[in-house]
Amino acid sequence: MEYEPAEYQKLQVRQYAPRELRETAEGKYWRQFKAPIIAKQFGGVTHIDFCQQYPYNLAVTASTRVIIYNGLAPAVVGRTISRFKDIAYSGCFRSDGRLVCAGGQDGVVQVFDANSRSVLRQFKLHKRATRVARFGADKLHVLSGSDDVTVRWWDVSAGSQVLRLDGHRDYVRAAAASPASHDTWLTGSYDHTVKLWDVRAGGSAVLSLEHGAPVEDVAFFPSGSMAVTAGGNYLCVWDLLGGGGGRLLKRLDNFQKTVTCVRLSPLAGPDSAAAPRMLAGSLDGHVKIFELDSFRVTHASKYPAPVMSLGLSPDCRLMAVGMADGNLSVRKHARPKRAGVGAGLGAPEQRQRRAPRLTAANYRYFIRGQNSRAAASDYRVVRQRQVRLQAYDRMLRQFRYRESLDAALSTRQPEVVASVLEELAARGGLAGALGGRDAEGLLPLLRHLVKYIAEPRYTRLLAGVAHRLLDTYSGVVGTAPAVDKALGVLRDRLAEELGVQDQLSGLAGALEPLLAASLAGAVF
Repeated sequence: MEYEPAEYQKLQVRQYAPRELRETAEGKYWRQFKAPIIAKQFGGVTHIDFCQQYPYNLAVTASTRVIIYNGLAPAVVGRTISRFKDIAYSGCFRSDGRLVCAGGQDGVVQVFDANSRSVLRQFKLHKRATRVARFGADKLHVLSGSDDVTVRWWDVSAGSQVLRLDGHRDYVRAAAASPASHDTWLTGSYDHTVKLWDVRAGGSAVLSLEHGAPVEDVAFFPSGSMAVTAGGNYLCVWDLLGGGGGRLLKRLDNFQKTVTCVRLSPLAGPDSAAAPRMLAGSLDGHVKIFELDSFRVTHASKYPAPVMSLGLSPDCRLMAVGMADGNLSVRKHARPKRAGVGAGLGAPEQRQRRAPRLTAANYRYFIRGQNSRAAASDYRVVRQRQVRLQAYDRMLRQFRYRESLDAALSTRQPEVVASVLEELAARGGLAGALGGRDAEGLLPLLRHLVKYIAEPRYTRLLAGVAHRLLDTYSGVVGTAPAVDKALGVLRDRLAEELGVQDQLSGLAGALEPLLAASLAGAVF
């Protein structure tokens, strides 16, 4: 009887449990913002605002000036507006990007031409520093908030005040316009309150919310029916329409120090889960990203100084962070622009790529039809593909055990080396693979032992290999200095690991009665 030789089965590389949790798509997305471009300012960066028009320039307010950076080349300074008598605050673009408004320490609210930097309007009724200035969505009005505890509504074309909004009892430091209504505004103050205004209803607040700490920033959700307020070391999320006058939905205590800024992006995050995200920065140097379903932190970044301001461009490609030490960090995302983001804002349309013509110059030409299902009447010819073997598999197939172990060591993958060693032990070929080596052949194996013998997943296997090596070559120790040095390093490595294990055993013995006592107290 004749027997056909069995086909060689490839070595199955052993799969170990991962050392740590795999990074999520959300984490990968935020980590793809490249290394920051750092621009040193003359003072702390108190406000950052992105233009809503392509190329999404950013206005940075620091010290006595508002600096406009190019959105396509964030390191390039486009224009500098320095017509302030003292510190400037809250430089913001109009929605079309043609005008910029800003407040100042002297209380004057100014409107500038974004290109020529000339002063177009000055509003001088505030008595103290004006920390907040925002353009209305109608492009014809400006809302300002001041340390004189007033909020004022200005007509840009007439250059005069239209309305004075009274109700706060301390410095007004934050304001945001509702995306659902051009006439609805939210302001925050150091009197711990947030007030909702309708400029059509006169000077009385429509709604007042108690944040519980001095309010540093406010922002509307994209729907306009919810808002978030920042102050103290927490954020508060409010339902403005529910509860008969505003209802607190969530309080987020994710920071150690005061939260200074909060922004909402309508379409951030990975393409697989693009949805509104909330970004918040704090004096503890962290910028944290929240998803808006359960308000869970999905990513956090640490900066070297307290964070005072942040911004995210409308196309989600630039993220700017301003710090108290005067540094401006601008990160650019590595991925191409997402289709649909920025449409209608002047962004150039991307050309549609034609599908490549299927010819013999394409790899797909040779695999065409492989996924097609055969009909019942078709005759199928099955061709057995040739198995591609790794170098260590080819050596194992030829029973060349020493060369197989050398090929596994050359991959520098501990999982592969462990799998080959286990296969050699199962075949009874471990002695042949380890024996008969000179100094040059021993060094790669000794280096591998030094590097991985202390890792728990490989310790049992490599300890046995080390014992067999010492038994095999104990008689020739001292003839090769390089091998002796590697053996000394292995000895030191094992002594260090044994010391660590001894300390851990002592610590476990000290903790065991404490844990037992605490559990007994919890039960009774």
